[in-house]
Amino acid sequence: MECRTFALEELTAPKYVVVFTRYQGKLLLSRHRQRDTWETQGGHIEPGETPEQAARRELWEESGAGEFTLIPLCGYRAGDETGSAAGAVFVAQVEALGPLPPLEMAETALFSALPRELTYPGITPVLWRRAREYFPGVGEA
Repeated sequence: MECRTFALEELTAPKYVVVFTRYQGKLLLSRHRQRDTWETQGGHIEPGETPEQAARRELWEESGAGEFTLIPLCGYRAGDETGSAAGAVFVAQVEALGPLPPLEMAETALFSALPRELTYPGITPVLWRRAREYFPGVGEA
C-alpha cells in the first residue's frame, strides 16, 4: 500500500478523517471490538459533514473525548492496485475524556510510542511522521 501526505488545501473529495489524539502527554489510540490492533480515531465522512465535523464526531464516538482542541494537519491519499481513498488528518489535544460510547470501540489506551500492532500499518506510520511534532516525548515503535 502506498500512502502520501500533502497540504490540506490540495485535498479534493475526502472520504475519511484520521485524528491523532494527545491526552496527558501521550498518544491515545482505540481498539475496535472486532480487532486486536490499535488505531487512531477516525472514519468515514458522512453525507453533509465537513471533514472537521466528521473528525469531531469520530473523536467522540471512538474515545469519549469531551473537551478538546482540533487542529487540521494535512491531506492524504492511500491505495494500491485495487483502489485508493483520500482523507484529512487532524491532531487533537484532549483535556477531558468521558466514558467510551457503547459503539464500535472496545477500549482506548495511552501510548508513549506508536505500537507495532496497528490496524492500518501501511497508512498510520506515514501519517504519524506528519503528526509527531505535536507529540513531544512520544516516539515510534
